[in-house]
Amino acid sequence: MARHIYSCPLRWSDMDAFGHVNNVVFLRYLEEARIDFMFRLAPGDGSPSFAGGSVVARHEIDYVRPLVHRHAPVTVESWVTKIGAASLTIAYEVKDPEQVYVRASTIVVPYNLAEERPRRISAEEKLFLQEYLAEEPAAA
Repeated sequence: MARHIYSCPLRWSDMDAFGHVNNVVFLRYLEEARIDFMFRLAPGDGSPSFAGGSVVARHEIDYVRPLVHRHAPVTVESWVTKIGAASLTIAYEVKDPEQVYVRASTIVVPYNLAEERPRRISAEEKLFLQEYLAEEPAAA
């Protein structure tokens, strides 16, 4: 099982009044990693996979430790925990080599923008996603 690795820079504006990265900002980090995974790394040159759009149906986030602003980026590891006919679940860990700050998951639904409705996962997309399919690790 492979994991998608995304190096996410921290921005000064990510901090809240307590000097920690704000809880809402973590959703942006997850989005950046998810977009990098699903669109930039989609299979094939010129492949339409995931290009038609997708919508988030659910986010679930466990905040494990506060993350204080620093110059070094954090790593967002992503993998797939479930592939359905018309949805998939992506799990994440926002971390550095010493610790995990956030564990999260997102249910994503492929979406046909022209028809304004959900669509099924294509065979090509499923093949790509299966390379990243694994169970979620047990919470620490």
